[in-house]
Amino acid sequence: MPILFYYLGLKFYFFSNDHEPIHVHVSSGEDEAKFRVEPSIELVENYGLKPRELKYALMAIEENRDVIVERWNEYFGK
Repeated sequence: MPILFYYLGLKFYFFSNDHEPIHVHVSSGEDEAKFRVEPSIELVENYGLKPRELKYALMAIEENRDVIVERWNEYFGK
């Protein structure tokens, strides 16, 4: 499971067997959400993250979108 970065207590990562479209998983403790990154950033699923955590996650994804896409392409060989 490639961990991309941590931001305000949130962990951003991929699963090693993930699939397109490009997306990122975000967790805090046992709670998790999934955001699509391309073609646009969008919350796909939320399993317990609080509204404030979702806001922080969205901010971090927007600020690091290029890094996320680059790391996805490196890891999955695109």
